[in-house]
Amino acid sequence: MSQPNLKEIATQLESPNSRDRLLALVSLQEVPPEEAVPLIKKVLYDKILPVRSMAVSALGVKPTSESYPILVKLLSEDEDYGIRADAAGALGYLEDLRAFEPLVRAFYEDTEWLVRFSAAVSLGNLGDIRAQEVLLEALDSQEVVLQQAAIGALGEIKAMNALEAILRFAASDDWLIRQRLAEALGNLHCDKSIAALRFLAKDSHPQVRQAANISLERLQMSPSKIQNNANGY
Repeated sequence: MSQPNLKEIATQLESPNSRDRLLALVSLQEVPPEEAVPLIKKVLYDKILPVRSMAVSALGVKPTSESYPILVKLLSEDEDYGIRADAAGALGYLEDLRAFEPLVRAFYEDTEWLVRFSAAVSLGNLGDIRAQEVLLEALDSQEVVLQQAAIGALGEIKAMNALEAILRFAASDDWLIRQRLAEALGNLHCDKSIAALRFLAKDSHPQVRQAANISLERLQMSPSKIQNNANGY
């Protein structure tokens, strides 16, 4: 596949039509980070929010020496909470462990749930066990989406010590929480996880059952054994 024409993309990014600018950002997907980031920066402060949002998110998959400091600044200083949330999400995609402290700070200090949600998800993406304490606190949030993010992230960081704390959500009324739990348990290999997954494999919601069976398979249980043990919890 031939690389997109950078001059054409640069011109498109200066188009008065926001659709052209969005399409230009999409075409940067095939461009190496060192060449893409200078072009992304042209629209980081675009007057059209969807353009800004896509530009910020694009930095998360284009790691250069500039990407991290730009995203940290946006996370801590931008007036638009949607952009701060995008920056938090992009930091998770970068998988740069330096982002741990800024993400924790955003989780504790930002007043918008969307930013805190993105920070929690990204802490999971970093895979740093230091996030366990923060994520355990998120389990007690009044925002269900934060609980969902925390459960998933605790699985991502393989926080075995958090197993008891997340197992209480097996009986949650929210099927998305039960699904996140089933997905998280697939990263926490122990007898209790397997027992809980067998329970969730009988859930009333098909997506929860599917997630539980996928996690059971990930824990190297054969499909036949999953079926045979479905009533063993």
